[in-house]
Amino acid sequence: MKFTKMHGIGNDYIYVNCFEESYDYPEIVTRYISDRHFGIGSDGLILICPSDTADFRMRMFNMDGSEGQMCGNGVRCVAKYVYDHGLTDQTKISLETLGGIKYLDLTVTDGKVSQVSVDMGEPILRAPLIPIDVEKESVIDYPVAVDGAEYKITGVSMGNPHAVVFVDDPGALNLEKIGPFFENHVLFPERINTEFVNVIDRETVEMRVWERGAGETLACGTGACATTVACVLNGLTERKVTVKLVGGDLTVEWDEDTGHVFMTGPAEEVFSGEINLDRDIDLSRWQ
Repeated sequence: MKFTKMHGIGNDYIYVNCFEESYDYPEIVTRYISDRHFGIGSDGLILICPSDTADFRMRMFNMDGSEGQMCGNGVRCVAKYVYDHGLTDQTKISLETLGGIKYLDLTVTDGKVSQVSVDMGEPILRAPLIPIDVEKESVIDYPVAVDGAEYKITGVSMGNPHAVVFVDDPGALNLEKIGPFFENHVLFPERINTEFVNVIDRETVEMRVWERGAGETLACGTGACATTVACVLNGLTERKVTVKLVGGDLTVEWDEDTGHVFMTGPAEEVFSGEINLDRDIDLSRWQ
């Protein structure tokens, strides 16, 4: 299997061109290649596939092997891959995901994609559709007991579920301890991605994220979008903000006219390689 490792501000995945490659057991393969000691090392696996409804299709697997609906940093890297590797010569493309079709605008510098802006669509705010199991239509500044403490969450789906929590100092949190309690809380029937956010000013926030199926990652594009929406809903920022993540910055705007969220940020290729799945993977170890 030929692969390319890429990242969007530190959120790294292994990308496979499924126009040329095919294999069984993507869940097991993901667990193997994502392992940072025994595999290649990544936050998961992303497959770039043909689509009947868009220019390309993305399948995204978390490092635990579960398939996710969307990845904001991943879609930017897919855009860079398909352009830089000659699968398209267009700078405006559509991408099918389990979270819906996304529309991407590519910035090309010296023949390579340097930055991508993504129309992430409208946020989903209805609690049953996020889903969050509460008897309310929406979840804004809602108290939740987690590991013996009370937190206020705002629920947003960007094609995948998010709970945004505002805190004074995200860096001081022990996410390895509290992250799993949020992810597997009874209120979240499909588990949850959780953003811990400090508002610096009305145009700047900082954020750490605990992603379902992956743990803490250096960045989360859908999480940055959900954070921006939550900030606006709580009256804390303007509609366009810089979201400062551990791996770098994203610019996110919740457009008032269209209701769509637009995310802009870089994408980087790290290296390419090839592994022999039949030889290198002991399936019993990773099942």
